[in-house]
Amino acid sequence: MEILQKVTSGFSLDLGPVKEPLGFIRILEWVFSICAFATTGGYVGSTVATITCGKTDEVTAHFGYPFRLPSQPYDIIHCNGTKNVTYLQGDFSSSAEFFVAVGVLGFLYCTFTLILYLGYQHIYRESNRGPTIDLIVTGIFAFLWLVCSSAWGKGLTDVKYATDPARIVKNCMPDICDLKSYPSMGRLNASVLFGFLNLILWAGNCWFIYKETPFHKPTNPPANAEEGVSTS
Repeated sequence: MEILQKVTSGFSLDLGPVKEPLGFIRILEWVFSICAFATTGGYVGSTVATITCGKTDEVTAHFGYPFRLPSQPYDIIHCNGTKNVTYLQGDFSSSAEFFVAVGVLGFLYCTFTLILYLGYQHIYRESNRGPTIDLIVTGIFAFLWLVCSSAWGKGLTDVKYATDPARIVKNCMPDICDLKSYPSMGRLNASVLFGFLNLILWAGNCWFIYKETPFHKPTNPPANAEEGVSTS
């Protein structure tokens, strides 16, 4: 109850922490967390090949987040008039959804701590508990960014292989099939980059949060310093 009263009545906007590494890096983490999950979630792409049988027809296989590729079938119309329903192969949803989940949770945690830094700095610093918990959670997120970025990087490599138009060409043989266009993967490549940038930011920020904890600042002055003051 006492904490609730402090929260409701103790808001005091102070932009000072933004000028310090602690707050500035947190803002960068907030921005790059958004970039990470936004470039992955909602992605839609397509891989296209052509079949030439007197006339040219396109074969288009659509896919997108969360990259359960068999969930979106595509049709191959052969030169003899038959139709073959085909599926892209591979389910890469686990790594993609894990990556997006870490990004969303990181964004929410950054939002919470920025409000704490800028509006409730006195509560954050009134005891050692705030910086210590912040250090532990930030360290956990740094580890999560390492794991999810590595997993999604591997998953993206598999997505690129599974959606290669050459695989469609292979499926539509013995008709005359040609590659037309590769799916645009620039946005997904950027997502992996943002993931590892987040790893660097969150891991680096651990040092600045560590400086706010009692592990870095001794609670009592050294004994020789006290003796020097008393003798003087």
